[in-house]
Amino acid sequence: MKISLAWLNRCLDRSVTAEEAEQTLGRQGFPVEGRHALPNGDVMLDVEVTSNRGDCLYHVGVAREVAAGSGRTLKLPDIALTENAATPASSLTSIDNQALDLCPVYTARVIQGVKVGPSPRWLVDCLEAIGLRSVNNVVDVTNFVMMEMGQPLHAFDLARLKGRRIVVRRAIKGETIDAIDGTKHTLDDAMLAIADAERPVAVAGVMGGLNTEVSSGTTDILLESAQFAALPVRTTSRKLKLASDASYRFERGVDRAGVEQASRRAARLIVEVAGGKLASGVIRAGEPELPLATVTMRLARCEQLLGYAVPTDAIMRHLDHLGFAPQLDAVRQAIVCTVPSWRARDVEREVDLIEEIARMHGLDHVPTHDKMPVNIRPAQTRVAARQILAQTLVAHGYHETVTASFLRVPQGQAFLPQNAEGLEVSDDRRKAEPMLRPSLLPSLLVCRKSNQDVGNTGVKLFETAATWVRQAGQIVETRKLALLADADKPGDALRDLRGAMEELVERLGASAELTFAAEPLTPYETGIAIALNGLPLGVGGILGKATLKQFDLQTSVILAEVNLDPLLDLYPPHRKVTPLIRVPGIERDLSVIVAQSVTWDAIRQQAQAVAPAIMESLEFVTTYRGKPIPSGRKSVTMRMLFRDPAGTLRREQVDPHMQAIVDKLRDTVGAQVREA
Repeated sequence: MKISLAWLNRCLDRSVTAEEAEQTLGRQGFPVEGRHALPNGDVMLDVEVTSNRGDCLYHVGVAREVAAGSGRTLKLPDIALTENAATPASSLTSIDNQALDLCPVYTARVIQGVKVGPSPRWLVDCLEAIGLRSVNNVVDVTNFVMMEMGQPLHAFDLARLKGRRIVVRRAIKGETIDAIDGTKHTLDDAMLAIADAERPVAVAGVMGGLNTEVSSGTTDILLESAQFAALPVRTTSRKLKLASDASYRFERGVDRAGVEQASRRAARLIVEVAGGKLASGVIRAGEPELPLATVTMRLARCEQLLGYAVPTDAIMRHLDHLGFAPQLDAVRQAIVCTVPSWRARDVEREVDLIEEIARMHGLDHVPTHDKMPVNIRPAQTRVAARQILAQTLVAHGYHETVTASFLRVPQGQAFLPQNAEGLEVSDDRRKAEPMLRPSLLPSLLVCRKSNQDVGNTGVKLFETAATWVRQAGQIVETRKLALLADADKPGDALRDLRGAMEELVERLGASAELTFAAEPLTPYETGIAIALNGLPLGVGGILGKATLKQFDLQTSVILAEVNLDPLLDLYPPHRKVTPLIRVPGIERDLSVIVAQSVTWDAIRQQAQAVAPAIMESLEFVTTYRGKPIPSGRKSVTMRMLFRDPAGTLRREQVDPHMQAIVDKLRDTVGAQVREA
């Protein structure tokens, strides 16, 4: 923000030097990035203003900070008016505000009989001191007041407004407007237009139109002062690639109470420098003034957060100088503040007031210590669980990725869940990738393509991040874990992935049960439904050829995506400790021939259905296809461990149980024992 020192001193009861202004502003969080002497003896200060402090993007706001920090008194501009009572403004024009959500307040004043011409020297000097060029006396006043009071204004040639009225409305898609900078723009229905009876005459909050600009032939003007919603102004400015000093301020929020004050100030100055008569009254279309909010700050909380005690009288003085009208509540040992309208956007909570005390009293008062006490606490459960998750997957050869949250629409659509819609943003900077990802898997596939391009093989990737979809009209955000692994041998890759996930669940939750079931799923060639303790957790499988081609991958990959929160909720694990068993067990291998369609899960479930209490474990060993196994069938080998804690088992005790398992598999999945 460029500030003229001479202009700044007009707003103070006593002048400050450039050095004093720089030191005061720097202490209070507004560092001066540059200081330049001007030929007329003035000094231009380039003040850094953070995005939350729109109240300091003008001279009065900066002067308020200087006054509060240097013991001076702020002098506000004169806004007294002399109006032509014989001609009400409402008899000359009207306003129809059809978009209160985008324009909460729109006001207009009318000045008749102005003489447009060069501006007086004092006005030109003020504008040139901060890098603005003089246009004419009317336009210069609107720019002057914007830089003085922070409220952007616009002057229309009233005679060139069709119907001599203003309509605040959303633009009609395809409408065009020639801006006053000479550029032509096509509007859409998400933009707010200031129109007359027939056409847009300004892009609200951004720039006025060429067809109604004030010129040397203008005699009657309509003076606009309004509040426009910050986000639509920012979106419109970016989309049209059209920026201005006005849009810069509207994007950061303007003071609703300042709309009327700036209108009065500008009307007074226009009559002063361009003559004419001001029609009586102001036409206002919009919401009423907002009531001022109150915020209570506890003295004990202020001391706790700052780490030292600030005297109560100093706190009261600082808050009073900033315009918070503090009232001491001795009973509650608290200070009740009324938030002024110009700070309503960034002072909402107790901590905001404490921040004001810190910067005004001086951060150099914060005590320093040679030693810092540290309280040792155990890691948060979720943090520890995430560390274990990453350690386990890395131990299995996976590399963690951090990818962007946006995708190309076809990539996201390929993994969009059923009964869900994708979410797209309209930001021009995301034209190529406008879709918020509904799944992490497309991001991993894009990453796999990058590895393919540089010749990497045996790739294993995982990521934890949020996904977004719209379901039943509501935006649903879900945190997920996704895994990808190359699958030159799909069966081995599936078992490897399953083993990694089973170890992950065991380390997070010990006794939790993770199950995998074959299921036809899009876009997988072989789909897997993953469940945790009987509840759906996610899906996975071998990716289908069509989707491989879509992502331009030349090797088969296996994927899995599960909800992250149920996994993290398992932690910490509760483990049971039992004495070591001192008796040996009996290990038996069983190979059965089954149809290709029979899954290991089906075999395991049927075997466990008749398993005796002495069967300690049942594990998959291998699958074999080929001679002498008939075509369309496969041989599945499993290993069972039997043990009786009460004593050593004999072969005769185990054989009946083995036969029961064989019979069960024959009757349910059509298994045939494979002879050695």
